[in-house]
Amino acid sequence: MAGPVIPTVRQLDRPEPLQDVLAKDRADDCLPCRVIGASAFIALGGYTYFSGHAQLNTQQAKILASKSMFGIKSRQAGITSIAVTLAGMGFWRMVN
Repeated sequence: MAGPVIPTVRQLDRPEPLQDVLAKDRADDCLPCRVIGASAFIALGGYTYFSGHAQLNTQQAKILASKSMFGIKSRQAGITSIAVTLAGMGFWRMVN
């Protein structure tokens, strides 16, 4: 009768190669899971873009009056970059 195999100290001292660990950890998602995840990220990107720019337009007078070093253009660029990043994450979620 064979008992459990106990690894030696030498085997435990040496870490597993990263590629082996990642290959074991990779779980294949079903198509509906990918579609839901991708659409959630893309929708969040769209919501961020439109609501963020709407709020900037509403607060534009206060922002200009505050004389902040972060004006309207830099805030618009920040909102747009966040929205594009979220939409890109949705696309990546769909293809990977």
